[in-house]
Amino acid sequence: MSDPAPIVGGMTIQRMDNVGIVVDDLDAAVAFFTALGMELEGRMPIDGRWAGSVVGLDEMRSEIAMMRIPNAPGRLELAKYHSPEAITPEPAVTPANTLGLHRVMFAVDDIEDTLARLRPHGAELVGEVTRFEDSYLLCYLRGPSGIILALAEQLS
Repeated sequence: MSDPAPIVGGMTIQRMDNVGIVVDDLDAAVAFFTALGMELEGRMPIDGRWAGSVVGLDEMRSEIAMMRIPNAPGRLELAKYHSPEAITPEPAVTPANTLGLHRVMFAVDDIEDTLARLRPHGAELVGEVTRFEDSYLLCYLRGPSGIILALAEQLS
């Protein structure tokens, strides 16, 4: 059994529930992450005073799609904002050293097969597939809405 989470101020963290990603085309993002191997857990509108209060946006209306990894922990909450509209950063395509949430990494069985499934959904390599010692093949790719993913295939 693993050690419990460290105690911070008398409380423990139970788990990381999900990572939220804002997208401009929810259907395209769902298709992309489905091609990666995730499953759509659910999709629903999010609006009302309570929702705007949580995120600090007045008159917020959005739609979310919760994606999950089959038979494993880990979920992504994909969100499309209808009001107020999402803001595109300048520049629209940010480099890897931009401050803030950088990327989400997925362990995959076959990196080339995964790339082949994702390319029809707009995936483009940021750099190239690279070998790290005799341990991993690694790559960064850009998906819908400029999302950066990392893929890792364990070699040994």
